[in-house]
Amino acid sequence: MRLDTKLCEILGITYPIIQAGMAGGPTTVELVASVSNAGGLGSLGAAYMKPEEIRTAIRKIKEQTSKPFAVNLFCTDWQDQFARVEESQKVLNAIREKLGLNHLNQQVATNDFFEEQFEVLIEEKVPVISTAFGILPRSKMAVVKEQGMKVTAMITTVREAQLAESEGADIIIAQGSDAGGHRGTFDIDKNTHGADIGTFSLVPQVVDAVSVPVVAAGGIMDCRGLAAALALGAQGVQMGTAFLTTIESGAHAVYKQALINSTEESTVITKVFSGRPARGIKNAFIQAYQDSNLPPADFPTQNTLTSDIRKEAALQNNSEYMSLWAGQATRLLQNEITAGKLIKDLVTGFEQLFS
Repeated sequence: MRLDTKLCEILGITYPIIQAGMAGGPTTVELVASVSNAGGLGSLGAAYMKPEEIRTAIRKIKEQTSKPFAVNLFCTDWQDQFARVEESQKVLNAIREKLGLNHLNQQVATNDFFEEQFEVLIEEKVPVISTAFGILPRSKMAVVKEQGMKVTAMITTVREAQLAESEGADIIIAQGSDAGGHRGTFDIDKNTHGADIGTFSLVPQVVDAVSVPVVAAGGIMDCRGLAAALALGAQGVQMGTAFLTTIESGAHAVYKQALINSTEESTVITKVFSGRPARGIKNAFIQAYQDSNLPPADFPTQNTLTSDIRKEAALQNNSEYMSLWAGQATRLLQNEITAGKLIKDLVTGFEQLFS
């Protein structure tokens, strides 16, 4: 097997390795630039960022690398959903008391910056736009194509992959249920946690169903995962959790330590932090909802409701009330390694497997 796949040609990268666009702070300018400079595709998780924050970050990335990089947005409905807010607040206010925060009883409002975020990406001529939770609307996909920009779309089923291809995605990111962070499932049923298909079951089925390159995501941490993904027909891999413990990562120190201390049995898929299913390390926050038997509100309202708790927990270095997104292969994590060294180890290890 060779590493110079079709994915490398399309994206203009040296190695078929994409760093996932993890929203919420882990994907610093330094991490994105370091990954791209090392031959992979760095990605800025911009879904929660204000438009001008995105513009500033993009320009700083360009100062640190001349290589391609991606910016990730959530293609979903950002309108607040107020069902179950009162029930959810009962759990959250009890947690606030533990952290010394005041109760939050007033109506919350979530900012919807998607239109402005997209305009910034076009104006700044970002090489690659990556999407989660859905695909770009047709009008915006047309603009992207006119600009010669590439689009990657995260999917969790064959049906979603076929839809993404038909709507113009250049690359399909096949995200298995073992992946950390938010599930990329397009339509979340109120009673489910999204598609529950493991990475190495999903990838070959998606490869057989679409004609554009497929990238494997979920549970891939080292050269063995890279080799396995390529053997199943993927043209590359996307890795998120593996980059969280790198030196350039913006993940909180106690978050990094929780990752290092975790095992393959530590994570669960939960909606309690954001209202959308996401895989993370089980902690007291998640347990509080389980004990209460009360449901969280829907996305994006639940995400807004929990923001004060997550911020205060970070200030108090209290990982029990932070969202600790993680995949299922955390025993393979390397602590305090640079992003460039991580990619070098992946490539060297891969070459040694087939030498």
